[in-house]
Amino acid sequence: MSEKSTGTRLNKYLASCGVGSRRACDVLIQEGDVYINNSRVTTPGARVEPDDSVRVGRKVVSPKATEVILFNKPRGLVSSSSDELGRETIYAALPPHLHHLKNVGRLDKDSEGLLVLTNDGDLALKLTHPSQKVEKEYLVTVNQAFDNEIIDKLLKGVHTPEGRAAAKSIKRISPRRLRIVLDTGLKRQIRIMFEAVHIRVTKLVRIRIGTLMGGGLEIGQWRNLEADEIADLQKNPKQSRPKSDSDELGGVEKHITARKSSQRKAAGLQRRTPVKGKTSFQNTKRAPKKTGRKPAKRKPRGRR
Repeated sequence: MSEKSTGTRLNKYLASCGVGSRRACDVLIQEGDVYINNSRVTTPGARVEPDDSVRVGRKVVSPKATEVILFNKPRGLVSSSSDELGRETIYAALPPHLHHLKNVGRLDKDSEGLLVLTNDGDLALKLTHPSQKVEKEYLVTVNQAFDNEIIDKLLKGVHTPEGRAAAKSIKRISPRRLRIVLDTGLKRQIRIMFEAVHIRVTKLVRIRIGTLMGGGLEIGQWRNLEADEIADLQKNPKQSRPKSDSDELGGVEKHITARKSSQRKAAGLQRRTPVKGKTSFQNTKRAPKKTGRKPAKRKPRGRR
């Protein structure tokens, strides 16, 4: 053990052992649960040398090769290593040699889709910390059709027990199906947001994390992620989707306006413009071309 700049910081060392994120390891260290060479250490800045023995509680830990997998979670499984209610967890669908990996974030029991598991505490922190704003995209089905005013409310944010919750973008697919993008991770955020506007979510599937899609991964299946895919997890798409259907409707209105303008030009008309100094409008129809002929005089009408 060393307090100098040599060796590896204790919290980083523990994270590389799969104990947890650096922040979680800081808490363990400060609570006095970490020992180096059988001496209790409460300073996160302590250094671990290659020949040091480190344990957490009674368990000796050592760095593991970094593993990151992508799991397509089925509906009905709890995103936890154990459940106090005895419900089946995600590890029931994973082989035993992956049970040391920890899930990054959660999908509730009734939700399905992409879930990352890893023993890399630093990566887990990058994907979940609010300051990183990593996008997650969902396909959502609700129990009833609704007006676009509801979409505007969800984009502005609604009050929930977890705090104010808002979607980053929403795109309607059909009267009851939507694509929703979040860059925050409140517990059961989408379901609670819809409950706040008296609508119930009947199906929720996560289809994207950062820029990484499932790539044809079947429900209940998993695969190891390559370095470039791990990088994709940590970055968002450059071009965001339209925030709501009102954006697309605005584009339709612009198209109609442009079409009307071209029709006016074809008919030799321009927009009606106000006369200077008056509140009335004048028609700015183009004057007929001069032909050199004098206009015919009108004969005065006789008395009836």
